[in-house]
Amino acid sequence: MPTGSSATQRATLAMVADAAGVSLPTASKVLNGRGDVASATRARVEKAARELGYVPPVGKRSVTPARVVDLVFDDLVSPYSLEVLRGVTEAGAEAGVDVVVNRVPDTDGGTGPARFTPDGWANRLKAAGREGIIIVTSELTLEQVESFDRAELPLVVIDPLNLPRVEVTSVGATNFSGGLSATEHLLSLGHRRIGFAGGPVRAACGQARLHGYRAALEKAGVTPDPELTRHGAFSYPAGLEMGTQLLDLDDPPTAVFAASDTTALGVVEAARRRGLRVPDDLSVVGFDDTILATLATPALTVVRQPLPDMGRVALRTLLRLAAGESLDSHHVELATNLVVRDSTAPRRGER
Repeated sequence: MPTGSSATQRATLAMVADAAGVSLPTASKVLNGRGDVASATRARVEKAARELGYVPPVGKRSVTPARVVDLVFDDLVSPYSLEVLRGVTEAGAEAGVDVVVNRVPDTDGGTGPARFTPDGWANRLKAAGREGIIIVTSELTLEQVESFDRAELPLVVIDPLNLPRVEVTSVGATNFSGGLSATEHLLSLGHRRIGFAGGPVRAACGQARLHGYRAALEKAGVTPDPELTRHGAFSYPAGLEMGTQLLDLDDPPTAVFAASDTTALGVVEAARRRGLRVPDDLSVVGFDDTILATLATPALTVVRQPLPDMGRVALRTLLRLAAGESLDSHHVELATNLVVRDSTAPRRGER
């Protein structure tokens, strides 16, 4: 048979394994769609196969398994969640990655009604071949984070309610400066009795908004009144309750900064039930700028946080972690900005 042919040698599984620096069985697992391989290792093998032009032997070819990440919410149906979902899925489509949407399971160590222990949750996702997990506005436990570590499952959290460990990778917005700008806007309209309808006390993002609110008051020479600060869930019912409490004070506020759009709408309803008009009798500022803000009557003045962009950044960051890349920072904050609409006006006597 003639020698010296210029034909390129067909790439073999052994060549792929050697190029990726893994064993032959590991390369075989990856190329046959097995899920029990670390994400970084899988990425190296797939890259080597592409670069070598590896084609499985006839009769052994299989469809390349889809790359999949989990996107997990506490609340699946809120406008906030839909905006984040839009960003994550758009970035996923660009990267050729599928997104599976789930709720946070109950993980209480295996007692009571919990479906999974923390390890069980992480191992289930790993066995399903997930490249990683994005968790949105949820409270994490150290046990859960350590379970993801043991399963070698990359984790990114969006607007976390807490960070049990500083190394947890997170994506959020400039909550402090958002709270500052919302309160400065109300101060510029002549308001001095400004209420704060916040989120849960332990929510890191809500605390940052509260600190921005207080900083703006102190900068303007206004002593923060503890009676004007309330905490509750980021929800309409909580906003209604907090708005009711604030407006029932002997010296009620003339303006309220609410830590979410849904909370702000609850405050607006509390004012309506007392025969007060927004913004004539009470100015209200929300936070998020979901579709609710523009559909409200009056349209809400808000601090806009770029929710779709937060989702896009989270997905791209997760894929970098899955590929074994190092990050410049574990925490990313995207800029907020004030959007003035119809729910704020000068305090009576200042017009």
